[in-house]
Amino acid sequence: MSEAGGGRGSGSSVPQRAPWSLVAATAALCLVSATSVWTAGAAPMSREEKQKLGNQVLEMFDHAYGNYMEHAYPADELMPLTCRGRIRGQEPSRGDVDDALGKFSLTLIDSLDTLVVLNKTKEFEDAVRKVLRDVNLDNDVVVSVFETNIRVLGGLLGGHSLAIMLKEKGEYMQWYNDELLQMAKQLGYKLLPAFNTTSGLPYPRINLKFGIRKPEARTGTETDTCTACAGTLILEFAALSRFTGATIFEEYARKALDFLWEKRQRSSNLVGVTINIHTGDWVRKDSGVGAGIDSYYEYLLKAYVLLGDDSFLERFNTHYDAIMRYISQPPLLLDVHIHKPMLNARTWMDALLAFFPGLQVLKGDIRPAIETHEMLYQVIKKHNFLPEAFTTDFRVHWAQHPLRPEFAESTYFLYKATGDPYYLEVGKTLIENLNKYARVPCGFAAMKDVRTGSHEDRMDSFFLAEMFKYLYLLFADKEDIIFDIEDYIFTTEAHLLPLWLSTTNQRVSKKNTTSEYTELDDSNFDWTCPNTQILFPNDPLYAQSIREPLKNVVDKSCPRGIIRVREESLRSGAKPPLRARDFMATNPEHLEILKKMGVSLIHLKDGRVQLVQHAIQAASSIDAEDGLRFMQEMIELSSQQQKEQQLPPRAVQIVSHPFFGRVVLTAGPAQFGPDLSKHKETRGFVASSKPYNGCSELTNPEAVMGKIALIQRGQCMFAEKARNIQNAGAIGGIVIDDNEGSSSDTAPLFQMAGDGKDTDDITIPMLFLFSKEGGIILDAIREYEEVEVLLSDKAKDRDPEMENEEQPSSENDSQSAEQIASRSQEIDLVDQESPEESSVNSHPEALSPVDTDSAASVSSSEQDSNPMENLETTSLDGECTDLDNQLQEQPETEEDSNPNVSWGKKAQPIDSILADWNEDIEAFEMMDKDEL
Repeated sequence: MSEAGGGRGSGSSVPQRAPWSLVAATAALCLVSATSVWTAGAAPMSREEKQKLGNQVLEMFDHAYGNYMEHAYPADELMPLTCRGRIRGQEPSRGDVDDALGKFSLTLIDSLDTLVVLNKTKEFEDAVRKVLRDVNLDNDVVVSVFETNIRVLGGLLGGHSLAIMLKEKGEYMQWYNDELLQMAKQLGYKLLPAFNTTSGLPYPRINLKFGIRKPEARTGTETDTCTACAGTLILEFAALSRFTGATIFEEYARKALDFLWEKRQRSSNLVGVTINIHTGDWVRKDSGVGAGIDSYYEYLLKAYVLLGDDSFLERFNTHYDAIMRYISQPPLLLDVHIHKPMLNARTWMDALLAFFPGLQVLKGDIRPAIETHEMLYQVIKKHNFLPEAFTTDFRVHWAQHPLRPEFAESTYFLYKATGDPYYLEVGKTLIENLNKYARVPCGFAAMKDVRTGSHEDRMDSFFLAEMFKYLYLLFADKEDIIFDIEDYIFTTEAHLLPLWLSTTNQRVSKKNTTSEYTELDDSNFDWTCPNTQILFPNDPLYAQSIREPLKNVVDKSCPRGIIRVREESLRSGAKPPLRARDFMATNPEHLEILKKMGVSLIHLKDGRVQLVQHAIQAASSIDAEDGLRFMQEMIELSSQQQKEQQLPPRAVQIVSHPFFGRVVLTAGPAQFGPDLSKHKETRGFVASSKPYNGCSELTNPEAVMGKIALIQRGQCMFAEKARNIQNAGAIGGIVIDDNEGSSSDTAPLFQMAGDGKDTDDITIPMLFLFSKEGGIILDAIREYEEVEVLLSDKAKDRDPEMENEEQPSSENDSQSAEQIASRSQEIDLVDQESPEESSVNSHPEALSPVDTDSAASVSSSEQDSNPMENLETTSLDGECTDLDNQLQEQPETEEDSNPNVSWGKKAQPIDSILADWNEDIEAFEMMDKDEL
């Protein structure tokens, strides 16, 4: 997804620009010049070995392409395990991923220019004839605008670009008369109705035959699209306009880009993942460089290269500055919130960000490109392929791998930039892994699970369009290619567009809207076209020196040398490394040790504390290894305690007058005391303990005797609070969160952990309420003084006789009760039969057996073969069990006449209760929607 060579073709000209932007269009060319002047630490690869590997790539392509043509054509894709074609509607639906299929021989069109790059000109000529003869673009099928643009429109334009090049050479394609271009124009007009929105952002899908909104179209009702979906059109649409002279395509693509730029978050200069195509409101406000956004950034820079419009470069550099300021945490690239960019949005990365080092090469920022690429390579060496998503400690988050080419792409561009033969060895590893693990008799099969090596019956078209192209170019010398690759730019699907388009049919007005919104710092452009002598200042081992600290960042085990050094340091009297079981977040010495190990604490909005390790920030390699071991221990500790007890949520039900059970509050259980699912519920009046935190002997035992004590979270362990109120004669306890504003509808529910001691002495039930829910009880006490509650495993049916006997004494009582009940209706508990797998989130009291209320948590992942189950176990921010996905329906009982109360019906606002809790699941669905 980066620029091929960057140099413009002969005869083309570049518009005059300010000094800082003069040669961005030839950035890659500047970098490529380094290839022939130096070699890095890896041993040089001989010409013979490079040719051998190049020939191996050709054979692999023949195996994939030949099986597609034999067993699948004219279907869109090959199913390599069953040796047949995948035809839309004839195979079980795979959801949104099938939106790439339009019954237009997708793999053949996507492979056209690959055939020329691989010197298969005769096969290219035959393929073009088949496309013209067999492909129909007027099918009654709903397709993705984004995928159809980059794969089909881009494939037709790339094929046309190389067809006219071959025709000019005089040997092949002499009969060609722009037929592919005419097909591209036809397809372009079919996509234009998608732009019929007030914003100019396109609908995400369109019917090739009926367009948008017609009853026959079966589409046009969508409101959201991803940023990349709307922002990855300009190269193909502008090329279509420049080739044909029809300016409407470039105009529509520019308008969409302009709108996205205007809607960026102004303080952070970041964009979100998903946007409303009608209002321009951000639907998903997390921001990164992976799925959903990736190619938007790519196309801003490449639009400048191809079209020569300064505003695109200015926008890219503004975004890039924000990316490096907030998202880049070398060698990691972590999503953040656009409004709070210092707050990480998640603790895992997706595979699509592997394109970014290649884009950084075009930008000229070589050091972070080397760092991120090396990190990704270490992940690949651990799992053979890059998992669809992996956590910050490099565990598998989503185990699939659909043979994505982005890492091979970045490998190619880094080799062109550095000339380091190390990247040839990386490419060799990719070839070996593909042949060893993905090759099957009928092609290459995607990996269903990189941990088990199981296959999926799919071979996506991008595998032929991109993977073999980049691998072949990696090992090819200039004389191995029949045309000058540096006269072309690569689209995000690796299709080739000629750079001479920059001076052809320039009829679109280029309004520079960038400077209206931001004042740009010249430092943004320092690396627009770097001199290779600056990149590698008198040091042929430059790239190796950057990679070296990252060699063991993914490996679980310490290198033997480090173990020996650690043993020697212990013998010399040094302190042993900090163990997770001993960690206390209130201990300043422990915090200093964490800092030395490269472990940082992130305070989350809901009061939790998250631990994240960056090995590169450690004081030494030994400290980095200690930090990695500490994180792994914390994960195992969290997982162990999570599995020991997985309890469903509990209920606190206000049963006294004037509520009579209508107010049901979702409560978290405890890992000590009686299990309310096995013991009879506890009923009693509530009373506040003194001291309110319950961390010492109560001074008002007479007030809590025989009642359910209210205590505040904080300053000591949950078990200590329970013992103190039990000693005062309480029959139960409710711990109320001290984090003001916290609520079960915005924070994950969790279990209160013990203190590492024997808790069999605790015989009273204990439940936890967040601040919002606890406030409802406190408000009721202020209003009515005597408040009786029921502590149980689930909501109990109200007692009609009691309600009839005890009518509210006044109209004011009735109104107050309704007000409090209406406040609680959004948190009504629903019945729970059995717990599901749950994530672990850090709440201080539950972090470790000797921990206190201000402790931290760990952020990492458990491995799981099921991606959805894995999703729920990968955010291990401590060992407080997340119960947010364990709600079910409450049995129907008598209906209540009060419309503001949800007693006796199905739990009223399930969707609103789960909305924020299921953020990770929504992210998974969105990324699946974006073909991750």
